[in-house]
Amino acid sequence: MLDTMTITKVVGGLCGAWLIYLLGGWAGEKLYEVGGHGEEVASYVIEVADNSGGTGGGEADFATLMAAADAAKGEKVFGKCRACHKVDGNNATGPHLDGVVGRNIDTAEGFSYSGALLQVGEVWTPENLFHFLENPKGVAPGTAMSFAGLKKAEDRVNVIAYLESLGG
Repeated sequence: MLDTMTITKVVGGLCGAWLIYLLGGWAGEKLYEVGGHGEEVASYVIEVADNSGGTGGGEADFATLMAAADAAKGEKVFGKCRACHKVDGNNATGPHLDGVVGRNIDTAEGFSYSGALLQVGEVWTPENLFHFLENPKGVAPGTAMSFAGLKKAEDRVNVIAYLESLGG
């Protein structure tokens, strides 16, 4: 029933299908390639009004936002982080975040960091966390963290308030 010719046909069919898949992907990339020589240019830009609520990143704005931060709301927003981070002292895909506010960067016990976070600073201050949580890959290029970030400034300060409430 299963002789070597049948097995050879199955393996050949799988290899052929894989080759067609790879060539299709390559052709699709070439067909829809934007820009050239490493340039990334959007083919169409949609203009939107800036309604960031005056969070231009100024020192006074950050202090005002932190003063109004709500740890209970931050716990709800932290739900987005729970897929990779724990707050019970155990590392998961990412390092544990209990006691992260005020902790030296890249120092969670037992977690192997990529080294890219050292660009952020030396200590996880609330302001460092605020900027990092907005765009992790933009603030620390090369970080292994794949999270896109929290775009709302209120969400970021609420998460920071929640993390501060956990202590260490």
